Amino acid sequence: MTTRTTTAKTATGKVISNKMDKTIAVLIERTVRHPLYGKFMRRSIKLLAHDETNECNEGDIVIIEATRPLSKNKSWRLQKVVSKAQVV
Repeated sequence: MTTRTTTAKTATGKVISNKMDKTIAVLIERTVRHPLYGKFMRRSIKLLAHDETNECNEGDIVIIEATRPLSKNKSWRLQKVVSKAQVV
């Protein structure tokens, strides 16, 4: 019997919505270089992640990790909150 160790795929992003029950929307931004002109451009993607305890608020910086599909659009879950947003 062989044992396989796998590292979970993780991503860091900003919570942009927590209006759903046990679900957060996380915006992940990255910079890519244009292949011809060399200009750096911002590319972003919005992912839905499972937040079991509803602990995240908008503006929080979080780490999410890939998991099995939990619903039609949700296949990530909250790993930890890196920093909380400042409340005004």
